[in-house]
Amino acid sequence: REAESFKEQGNAYYAKKDYNEAYNYYTKAIDTCPNNASYYGNRAATLMMLGRFREALGDAQQSVRLDDSFVRGHLREGKCHLSLGNAMAASRCFQRVLELDHKNTQAQQELKNASTVLEYEKIAEVDFEKRDFRKVVFCMDRALEFAPACHRFKILKAECLALLGRYSEAQSVASDILRMDSTNADALYVRGLCLYYEDCIEKAVQFFVQALRMAPDHEKACLACRNAKALKAKKEDGNKAFKEGNYKLAYELYTEALGIDPNNIKTNAKLYCNRGTVNSKLRKLEEAIDDCTNAVKLDDTYIKAYLRRAQCYMDTEQYEDAVRDYEKVYQTEKTKEHKQLLKNAQVELKKSKRKDYYKILGVDKNASEDEIKKAYRKRALMHHPDRHSGASAEVQKEEEKKFKEVGEAFTILSDPKKKARYDSGQDLEEDGLNMGEFDANNIFKAFFGGPGGFSFEASGPGNFFFQFG
Repeated sequence: REAESFKEQGNAYYAKKDYNEAYNYYTKAIDTCPNNASYYGNRAATLMMLGRFREALGDAQQSVRLDDSFVRGHLREGKCHLSLGNAMAASRCFQRVLELDHKNTQAQQELKNASTVLEYEKIAEVDFEKRDFRKVVFCMDRALEFAPACHRFKILKAECLALLGRYSEAQSVASDILRMDSTNADALYVRGLCLYYEDCIEKAVQFFVQALRMAPDHEKACLACRNAKALKAKKEDGNKAFKEGNYKLAYELYTEALGIDPNNIKTNAKLYCNRGTVNSKLRKLEEAIDDCTNAVKLDDTYIKAYLRRAQCYMDTEQYEDAVRDYEKVYQTEKTKEHKQLLKNAQVELKKSKRKDYYKILGVDKNASEDEIKKAYRKRALMHHPDRHSGASAEVQKEEEKKFKEVGEAFTILSDPKKKARYDSGQDLEEDGLNMGEFDANNIFKAFFGGPGGFSFEASGPGNFFFQFG
């Protein structure tokens, strides 16, 4: 009678949703009369409402051990198994209910739910092998609707989130589990995996080691720990060789590091950028560009890789590509330095689209005034229209064009102010120089002393010599 009184008080608190008090009174009833199946069943129901499914499972199992015909006990055991992710055991419990009561609609529905969870498990297993991690996350989310207390499903979801680069979400799931069970090796492994993929390798190793202390045979933690240590060592050795100026060795070490773990996107992005820097030092600029491109493919927010690639584009006179990269950098980080780099690239791009007067005269950008004059003399005489009067109309037209360009080049490069404006990429039209109305003959005459100062004379078919006054 005393036990029944405790049970009635427990029922009253349960009805008021005061599950903690209900639990206390059901416990008193069990302590008073430990062989009553319904008391264990009621306490199991209360523990389920409190989300304490493992404890609830123990009470539900005890209730059916005391009374195998206790339908609610079998139902609660099945619900606990399902909530904890053991769909096979749950199915057996619901089938037992249907043996006792073949019209039990709750058992029929729960049996379908258990089958659904089993199906999601199978799909997730296949998709994980295919590395379709998004599909696995989807399957685990659906399975967790029926199995909210299943650590195994949560860990698999967290691992896939980490592999998808969604580190904060993965960390959150793993941390929730560790708050309930600080010794959970799988959760420790996932925490380490997130840190490892975020290039916090030293901290990651600590979590992997801790996971292996809890579960020495944890294969994933063992492999990840080995990879992390190897990656850290190779990267550090590569950095050391680079600082010492041993670029060939640095290149080899970064290449070896890149082969350790293709899944570590963030670290590999840094390794590609580092190797790109090595290639730029070795003047292998196209290879450096390829490395930086691989870096930004892995991490499109990696500013250092964009800057390195942009500089390589500048060095190879691929100014449009350089401008594009500097624009990306400046949009992300609006600093004075990045603004200046973008401006410089835009100036070089503008300059590259103009005629290259240095190239037309065949002189270096640092050529002296005397060298510019000598180059003009040579090129002007080479392309003067009178020299090609016997050539075809097409050749005459082409040589006339070149003659005019040589005159333009000399006009600009022989004038210090115009040369300075040209070198800085400014518009020459602002100096009042309209190249469309430019007369190359006037420059030629002025340079060679005016009319009568020179003549072209034929000394045989196709041969000319020049006579100066």
